[in-house]
Amino acid sequence: MKIVSLVFLYGPPGSGKSTIGRLLAERLALPFVDLDQRVEKKAGMSIPEIFAKEDESGFRQLEQTELKELLNLKWGVIALGGGALIDPENRACVEAAGPILCLTASPEALLERLGSTPVERPLLSDDKDGSRLMDLLVERNSHYASFGYQIDTIARSPEQIVWDIQILLGAFHLRGMITPTIDKPEPRDEFARPQPLGYDVRVQDGALEALGSELKMRGLSGPIAIVTDENVAAIYLRRALDSLQEAGYLAKSVIIPPGEAIKTIGTISNIWKQFLEIGVERASTVVALGGGVVGDLAGFAAATYLRSVPWVVLPTSLLAMVDASLGGKTGADLPQGKNLVGAFHAPQLVLTDPETLATLPQVELRSGMAEVIKAGIIGDPTLFAECAQGWQQVESNWGELVCRAMAVKIRVIEDDPYEAGLRAVLNYGHTIGHAVELVSNFELRHGEAVAIGMVVEAWIAEQIGLAEPGLSDQIKDVCARLGLPTEVPGNLPREAILDAMQVDKKRAGGRVRFALPRRVGEIKSGVEVEDIKLLLF
Repeated sequence: MKIVSLVFLYGPPGSGKSTIGRLLAERLALPFVDLDQRVEKKAGMSIPEIFAKEDESGFRQLEQTELKELLNLKWGVIALGGGALIDPENRACVEAAGPILCLTASPEALLERLGSTPVERPLLSDDKDGSRLMDLLVERNSHYASFGYQIDTIARSPEQIVWDIQILLGAFHLRGMITPTIDKPEPRDEFARPQPLGYDVRVQDGALEALGSELKMRGLSGPIAIVTDENVAAIYLRRALDSLQEAGYLAKSVIIPPGEAIKTIGTISNIWKQFLEIGVERASTVVALGGGVVGDLAGFAAATYLRSVPWVVLPTSLLAMVDASLGGKTGADLPQGKNLVGAFHAPQLVLTDPETLATLPQVELRSGMAEVIKAGIIGDPTLFAECAQGWQQVESNWGELVCRAMAVKIRVIEDDPYEAGLRAVLNYGHTIGHAVELVSNFELRHGEAVAIGMVVEAWIAEQIGLAEPGLSDQIKDVCARLGLPTEVPGNLPREAILDAMQVDKKRAGGRVRFALPRRVGEIKSGVEVEDIKLLLF
C-alpha cells in the first residue's frame, strides 16, 4: 500500500503546473521539482537549445532518463512537461509512483498565460495568433482527458486550487504546533525532505497496511507500543502488528477496556506501567489505534512518559478521524468534568483509513456525524449541504466526507495551535454538549450530546440576536435526519447541567464563554450570555 508522498502535476502549457506545484509542495512540506528544469540542468543547455541541437526526439530521451531518476525519490511534488506522459512507458511508471493531477484551462486562458510569461516553448514558438496552441490541444485532447484527476484552474485562486487538491488527495501537513524532534542528521540530498515543523495527515483507503513503511519513511524508532482497546484490537490489531513487523519493528500492544468511563488517570497509570514492561524509550514510538478515548489516553501517556516520547495516531472511529486525532490535544477526565487534565503533544503522523468505518456500529457512525455537521457549520457550507441530504449521500463517499471535515479543523488549528483564541470556534456545541454528556453519566455518546449542544447553542444565538432566524431549526433538521438527538432529555436535571458548565475547561475569567453560529459557515467565539439559566429553562 502506497500513501501519497509523490505527487505529479501534468497538463498543457500554461495550465499552471509550476505555480500550483510550488504552492502544493510548500503546503505539504515536500520538495518541489520541475522536470523541464532538471532536463536543462543535466543537459547544460535550455530546452530550445536542446530542440535545436537534437530535435524533439532527443529532448524526449533526455526527459525520460531524468524522469526515471526522479521516480526514485521518496518525497516530492513534480511538475511534468506538457508531453512527458505521451510515451506509454513514462505514463505507466509515473502512475505506479503516485497520483497524477491533470491541470486544465480554457484555450483562451492558456493563451493569455503563455503570453504573459517569458518562457520560450519550442513547440509554440512564434505562435502569435494561438493557432499552434490550438493544434497542440486538439492533438492531445483525448490524452489529457484520459487522466482520472482533472483540476480546473479557472476562476479560483492558486491557494484555493491547492486546498481543493489537498482535500481530493487526503493529504495535509499541519503546522503551528511544533512536533517534538527526533535526533537524526540533516539531509544532504537536495531532494531529501528536511525535518518539518509540524506533522503529516494522510487519509487513504487501506492506509492501515502502510503503517510500518510510513513510520520508516519518517525515521521513527522502536520498540513500538500500540495502545488500543479491546473492541478495536479484535479487528485491527493483528494487521497493525503485521505491518510494523514487516517493516522490521519490534512492536507490542497495550490493550485497555473500551468506553469513556475508563478515560481516567488510573488508566494512564496502567499504560505507563505497560510502557515500562515493553521497554519504551525516549526515542521509541507510541501508536494510538482506535477512537477518541484511545487517542486521548495514548497521547497523554506519550506526552508524560519519560517527559514525552513520539506518537502516531491511527483513528478508527468517525469521531476520532474528523476531530480527536487532529490538534495534539491529549488528556483524561476527572469526576467533575471531561478533559480537565491533559497536555498539548503533537503527533508525528495522523494516518486515517476510512475503510475502518465499515466495522463501526451504526450508532457510532451517527455519533461521529455530529462533528462532521459541526465542521460544516463552522467553515464549509458545502459539507453541511451534503449532510442535509441524509444517509444515502453520506455513506456513498466516506473518504471525501472525512477529508472535508478534517480540512475545516486543520485550517483552524493552523491559525491557533494552542487554543489562544480562534481555535475556540471548534467548541461550538461542546459547552452544553459536554455538560449534558457528563450529567447523563455518559449514557449519551459524545456526538449525541454535541448534536444537542449545537441545536441549543444555535437557539441561544438566535435569542440574543446573533444568529439569523431559523438557524437552530435548520441545524435541528439536519441532525434529526441523520438520527441524532436534538433536545436535552427530560430526565436530566437542568441545574446539574448548569453546574457542570461552570467547571468546563472553556471558562475564562470565571465566566462560561460560547462559540455561537451566526449562519452556516460563520461562527463567533468568546460570546458571554448574560442569563444562561433563563434561556435554558
